[in-house]
Amino acid sequence: MTMLTHTRGSFTPYSSGRRTPVRANTATAHMAAVKRFCLCALVALMAGGAAGGVVAVKTAAYFWRFHN
Repeated sequence: MTMLTHTRGSFTPYSSGRRTPVRANTATAHMAAVKRFCLCALVALMAGGAAGGVVAVKTAAYFWRFHN
């Protein structure tokens, strides 16, 4: 709760060690999460496409073999 009330001096939006805004660190973490989500979505779509390709090849082989 003391973090929300700012009882020690004036509040500055900078981290203690560096003079970079705290929001920049949050934005970097957010961008990393977005990139990770997009990568997982891309992998899921590629896996679905590969499964669809296997089904298509098996179907083509079935029709070629049994429907001459």
